[in-house]
Amino acid sequence: MLRAVIFDFDGVVADNEPVHFAMFQRILGELGIFLSKEEYYSTYLGCDDKGCFAAVLAAHGRPAPKATIDDLVARKARVYLEYIRQHLVIFPGVREFVRDAATRYRLAIASGALRHEIEFILDQAGILKEFEHITSSEAVARGKPDPEGFLHALASLNRTVHSGQRRLSADDCLAIEDSVPGIQAAHAAGMKVLAVANTHTMQDLHEADAVTPSLAVISLPELERRLWG
Repeated sequence: MLRAVIFDFDGVVADNEPVHFAMFQRILGELGIFLSKEEYYSTYLGCDDKGCFAAVLAAHGRPAPKATIDDLVARKARVYLEYIRQHLVIFPGVREFVRDAATRYRLAIASGALRHEIEFILDQAGILKEFEHITSSEAVARGKPDPEGFLHALASLNRTVHSGQRRLSADDCLAIEDSVPGIQAAHAAGMKVLAVANTHTMQDLHEADAVTPSLAVISLPELERRLWG
């Protein structure tokens, strides 16, 4: 049965993929590298910041030592935070969906975003307290499509099992994703996946167990009956 919901963040909770693209484009532009919208959405969406910068530099034949990547990530984080402090970037219906889900299931985040960015946006939206745990990019060594982030979130939830509660298994968890690497990561972790067509078409997300155009129109109890019988 469904007992926990693990959310990706960018493109699922936060309507910020266009913001991330603009900031990647800005920072890479300072290096003389042009990143097109088509290239970002087809190739790099779903990567964490470290993975995206490393892949773009490699594609342009640029050396990418750890110090360089760390500097680029920090520079992007500064300009991104400046933007989100002035703009609420939450998808319509997400607040209501999260608050309703929290009355039935345990909630966590497994994201390639930075922790302070996740916490700031969730707090700004008034739903930070609904999540028991946040796995951010700082907590894992490998980004999606590797399953490490989802497995880390599952293990963290199991460290706070209360008296009388049964430990969670991967099959008890629904991952909510918006990208193909995210779907692959969740499946590799042994979880079922609901994909939200916020940044890709529903056809692009066909590997998921279920696909919805928006969290505002999905019923988790109905989805549980369909996927868990």
